[in-house]
Amino acid sequence: RASEDFNWSEISPTIFGAVFESTLNPETRRSGGMHYTSIENIHKVIDPLFLDGLREKLEQIKQIPVRKNQVALLGNLICEISQIKILDPACGSGNFLTESYICLRRLENEILSLLYDGQIVMDMNGLIQVSISQFYGIEINDFAVTVAKTALWIAESQMMKETEDIVHMSLDFLPLKSYANITEGNALRIDWESVVPKQELDYIMGNPPFVGGMYMSEKQKQEIREIFNGVTGAGEFDYVTGWYKKAVEFTKGTLIKSAFVSTNSICQGSQVITFWKHLIEKYNVHIDFAYTTFVWNNEAQNRAKVHCVIVGFSSTGAVGNTKKLFRSETSYKLCEQISPYLTDTPVIFVESRSTPICDVPKMRFGSMPRDGGGFVLSPEERRELIKSEPLSEKWIRPYIGAVEFLNRKERYCLWLVNADPTEINKCPTVKKRVEFVRETRAASKAAGTRKFADTPTLFCQIAQPDSDYIVVPKTSSGKRRYIPLGFMDKNTIASDLVFLIPDAGLYEFGVLMSNVHNAWMRLVAGRLKSDYRYAKDIVYNTFPWCNPTPEQKRKIEGTAQRILQARELYPNSTLANLYDDVLMPPELRKAHQNNDRAVMQAYGFSVKDMTESKCVAELMKMYQTLQSEADKK
Repeated sequence: RASEDFNWSEISPTIFGAVFESTLNPETRRSGGMHYTSIENIHKVIDPLFLDGLREKLEQIKQIPVRKNQVALLGNLICEISQIKILDPACGSGNFLTESYICLRRLENEILSLLYDGQIVMDMNGLIQVSISQFYGIEINDFAVTVAKTALWIAESQMMKETEDIVHMSLDFLPLKSYANITEGNALRIDWESVVPKQELDYIMGNPPFVGGMYMSEKQKQEIREIFNGVTGAGEFDYVTGWYKKAVEFTKGTLIKSAFVSTNSICQGSQVITFWKHLIEKYNVHIDFAYTTFVWNNEAQNRAKVHCVIVGFSSTGAVGNTKKLFRSETSYKLCEQISPYLTDTPVIFVESRSTPICDVPKMRFGSMPRDGGGFVLSPEERRELIKSEPLSEKWIRPYIGAVEFLNRKERYCLWLVNADPTEINKCPTVKKRVEFVRETRAASKAAGTRKFADTPTLFCQIAQPDSDYIVVPKTSSGKRRYIPLGFMDKNTIASDLVFLIPDAGLYEFGVLMSNVHNAWMRLVAGRLKSDYRYAKDIVYNTFPWCNPTPEQKRKIEGTAQRILQARELYPNSTLANLYDDVLMPPELRKAHQNNDRAVMQAYGFSVKDMTESKCVAELMKMYQTLQSEADKK
């Protein structure tokens, strides 16, 4: 009874999504990929998908000087808006549908205001044509279904009040009698045609669950396997890809346009050449607009920090249309094509390679211990071991992974290659560690690890070179302009958390540290949240190298040397701090800028006006030529 006097006009319907999410524990949200949506992020989807076009039509009509012609077109526009039908196949608490309804009704109200210009409307029959019955949703959570219906009813009531203020009449309306088309069910299992006939639908949109391939339940993985039915790499796809596949199958041969918020990993690394290649080649999918990676925010407390992209896509009718590539809400680039890497480049798939596409030193993985920590020593453990067993000192080597390399963290390992068993037996602590490694491997669930229990003095995979080498961290902050690389002497053991390039010198270092190589890396590398995940087969082995003259090569070697010298000016700083784009010392920044210019000149690129997007486009052309030549061999 108390709710009868409550003023619902002051309540934002989308707040129900935040309230609903706050009732769920973090594990339920994580496993279900539930992330409810702010108004700001909803508009990143619905504005370029359909609202911008409708608003543009209204503005054009406003400029028509002849009132009679204007009135006719305004009536036509209301008719067009009232016939739009929208499906959100992962609607949650209905935020996308509710905000879309509100926006279309406000557009309708603006048209009514122009038509009646403050006059009192006597005939109310058919005045309001936009209805919540134009909006369809699918949601697996029964309580969320109820929340979504309630949010739509509240929105309908609020919009009715706004219309009353325009036409100066009280409208007889009971929102709970109207129909909200929200279907309870698993969107990956049910037939979308049973929810809304495709011939009646105009747009599909939403925010499907954010669950990466590594975190999916067995049930979710099985759903994806069944949906993709034998597509190569489907076992690694993110959960959201199931909604893409259902959408493109449902809309094939129609003019329906779709847009989803997605985990950014679907547009990076291997998923581009598996997932996107399948959609583009089989279903002729085109990307109509996109937002590059951003952090997803919503109105719930303790919200999860998720790195997302937005992809608008369609099949029929998309070719030739100008496409928008957004870097922010207000910054976008008009493109002829948007690649599945979300770049202004042709649709070319950079395929994984086991060897470099150019004649350059080979990159390899670091050594993999699979030791349960038995071989690894902290500085304190190293000192204690040497103090108690001096003989062990000759087996102790510096040991680096990405964290140690980037942050100057000191770690060591026991490197027992060619160690005399008699000498190991004289070192009880070393022998105990070897026994621990053997037991750990023997108890492993992985058969491949258990077999190495027979060689417990050695790392499982040994890749340490006999020469000095360049080290490349497997992961690096996405905030860095350059992934920091460095030279290591052969006595420093590289773990499997870095890549290494033996037999590489200053020239290779200079090219790999350049903005050219880093632009390529940003294009094709995967991501861990927003961090770069460097990959040997997809980044290094596909990278198109330049063909410098002897003079250009010497110049690159000189600029590479000066990068190293600039680093040495700050011996107490970590590479992580030196390559923080805010903190980078001026000497190091200048050294990199000079190196960038030298490398771009060797590629024949214009130093003056070469943007990263232009650079990537040129590298794609080079890659295409190199790949074509490789295919002929």
